[in-house]
Amino acid sequence: MYKPLFNQRKALRFRQFKRKGYALFACLGRVVIIGVLSVATLTSASAATDNSNTTDETVDPQKIDKETTLDDVEVTGSCAPLALGQAVRMVTVLSREEIQAAPVQSINDLLKMAVGVDVRQRGPIGAQTDVSIRGGTSEQITILLNGISICDPQTGHNAFDLPCDISDIERIEVLEGPAGRVYGTSSLVGAINIVTSLPPSPSHGKGSKAEVRLEGGSFGYLSAAGRVALGLHSLSSNYTRSDGYSRSKAGSLNSDYSGGKVFYQGGYQCEGLLLNWSGGLSVKGFGSNTFYSAKFDEQYERTTKIYTALQGDLTIGKLHVRPAIYWNRSYDRFELIRGSEERVPFNYHRSDVFGINLNTYFDWQLGRTAMGAEFRNEDIVSTNLGEPLSDPFSHYKVGLNRSNLSFHLEHNILLKRFTLSAGFIAIKNTWNQMPFKLYPGIDASYRIGDHWKVYASYNSSLRMPSFTELYYSVGGHKADKYLKPEELHAVEGGVKYSNHWLTAQTSIFHHHARNMIDWVMDTRDPDAVWQSVNHTKVNTTGVETNATLTANRYTLNLAYCYLHQNKDEQDFLQSQYSLEYLRHKVTASLRWSITDYLRLSVSYRWQDRMGSYTTVDGEVRDYHPYSVVDARLDWHQDSYNVYLEGNNLTGHHYVDYGNVPQPGCWITAGYAKKF
Repeated sequence: MYKPLFNQRKALRFRQFKRKGYALFACLGRVVIIGVLSVATLTSASAATDNSNTTDETVDPQKIDKETTLDDVEVTGSCAPLALGQAVRMVTVLSREEIQAAPVQSINDLLKMAVGVDVRQRGPIGAQTDVSIRGGTSEQITILLNGISICDPQTGHNAFDLPCDISDIERIEVLEGPAGRVYGTSSLVGAINIVTSLPPSPSHGKGSKAEVRLEGGSFGYLSAAGRVALGLHSLSSNYTRSDGYSRSKAGSLNSDYSGGKVFYQGGYQCEGLLLNWSGGLSVKGFGSNTFYSAKFDEQYERTTKIYTALQGDLTIGKLHVRPAIYWNRSYDRFELIRGSEERVPFNYHRSDVFGINLNTYFDWQLGRTAMGAEFRNEDIVSTNLGEPLSDPFSHYKVGLNRSNLSFHLEHNILLKRFTLSAGFIAIKNTWNQMPFKLYPGIDASYRIGDHWKVYASYNSSLRMPSFTELYYSVGGHKADKYLKPEELHAVEGGVKYSNHWLTAQTSIFHHHARNMIDWVMDTRDPDAVWQSVNHTKVNTTGVETNATLTANRYTLNLAYCYLHQNKDEQDFLQSQYSLEYLRHKVTASLRWSITDYLRLSVSYRWQDRMGSYTTVDGEVRDYHPYSVVDARLDWHQDSYNVYLEGNNLTGHHYVDYGNVPQPGCWITAGYAKKF
């Protein structure tokens, strides 16, 4: 009979991702609770590596806790990996299997079923999506690729310009709540880490492999992708295009999309040393119809992102050292009137981010200690963001440069059923001569028997304003270059229950935010413009609950999130971001393995957003609740996969942002082949 073993001391053997320092949990320096999420399942698992050298080889494999279904993933306590079952923070994990079965067209779409995540889409296929967590904004989360921050200091709108294809993804990790102890700026309300899969080592007998994917569907959608792995190296690429689902008043297509990606990663391993390096390129252009202004319905944007990173993992006795160095470059060209630079000048931006960090941990008599430091430099040259350049060039007349230096320290005390992790991060930014500021945090959990766990935490963090929030003063906008950094203090408590057929958890949290940044407009003034401002204080209280039932060939998940902010939008003050939060969000998903090879996934979400928007006719309109049903039917074999999926099957018309309607029913068919 199946029996959860929360206290099992058996060491988990991770094959592909052993000792990978870029796992989110390897960056957090704390223990976490894992939740596996997909369109069909949102389960929870306690997961961490064993801090003991002892193993129990006599354990019945049928009795191993279902946490070990993630046995290809190192889910440790970051710089301080902790023992199995010593979990504190709540993290949602989308596994590779669930990603492959999800009815989605982009990585952004995968996050829609995470009940605490708000995915606001302006355009499909990943054209532009703003992702936020627990009532925050897209500027307030850190997006990482293999543990490396790829956030663009220009704007959060481009944060999900990922250089990798969805087939490269091994898992997605979502940390809800402040993560400032490790990530510093931007991780105000959480972090999302995209972890790619490394090719297998030839020593494992797997040699090389390749795969291709071709899919097409509604609105002229077509996507082709390929990936080849040889030894410890892999290379992938894809191309995607669509005619779009809407037209301008003049009859032109204004939501079309065309883009491609190339991603390479390699590695080297010897005794006590592991090196990983990667590089990628993302290029896309898309019709922005009414993304930024309802008065102009033929906007267009083109973005390019270049990504490079080198990471290491060195073991010297009891000391573990994990260094990393990275560089990202982003280009952004925005056309208010598509192809007509003589009528309205285009906006050009180029941003560069260089960073280097070092994380270490070691064991001693009083527990496990982690420490580290990071230096990050952010630079932008632009047509309208920043101060005048001493030597203007090309399109670039203004710019800005700032550096961030941070140090973190954390200690972990592990008892039989109780875990305590406490630490802080000290941050200094050169922008506006900001001095060193300290942001502490503490997490604790207690296991009750084999099935129950209770936990509580307090964490704090900050976020520096983006360059757009500081300087974008064109096109009906007026920015304030003296904005203050946002600060957040959060407390959270929860309980989790798990057995062989049911996993359920509930958490309650409270966020106290100061100097929250938003774009607001006074609707009483006919000549009013959008202004970037600091809201003095915003308090958010929320509840998240979810349950997953597994029986035979069925997996059913139900989840609900409720948020309340004490600073609602005033009748005459319209908010563009921070006050337009999801008051209610409900998700439900069912996964049915009809046969050994045929499976059906169905997902449903309903959400109710606070806030309002102004129509083209000047009417102030509240956001209305809406629901969406997606489904995917696929025939899955070891060497190939054929699938049919539908998004928004009911054809419901809705908006995530005012004046930007989303597509109706979208049907896609595809074929994937492995060699």
